[in-house]
Amino acid sequence: MFNTIVLALDGSEGSRRAIPVAAELARQNGGRIVIAHVEQDVAGKGGAPIPITEDEIQAEVREQAKRLAADGIETSVEMRNVILGGPAHPIAEIAEEANADLIVAGTRGHSPVAGLLLGSVTQRLLHIARSPVLVVPPSDRS
Repeated sequence: MFNTIVLALDGSEGSRRAIPVAAELARQNGGRIVIAHVEQDVAGKGGAPIPITEDEIQAEVREQAKRLAADGIETSVEMRNVILGGPAHPIAEIAEEANADLIVAGTRGHSPVAGLLLGSVTQRLLHIARSPVLVVPPSDRS
């Protein structure tokens, strides 16, 4: 059913929660995973300190791909860079190029209203992706 799964990873705890879900679906269906990571230019984002560097996130993404491959799941990594518009469109493009049957993405746990106001990447994917999107919610749902 799910031969190709795109797993959107951004280094956040929300995206990490999506990893075991994508892995289990790939195992059940003998599918492969394409990890999608989009680097965003953060210039002009208010000057808030970033706790982890993009290099560290990319290293984490590559390490996760190695772990999935070591577990017997065919895994590849697609990385893109975006300056304007956020990562949803590049993730959707990666899914389309990979002929994905499913996109798996986590959420950061914003309330539905906050998610709308903040322009959640996952919410945007739900609107623009041609593939179905499986959203992994936060584990501490209230």
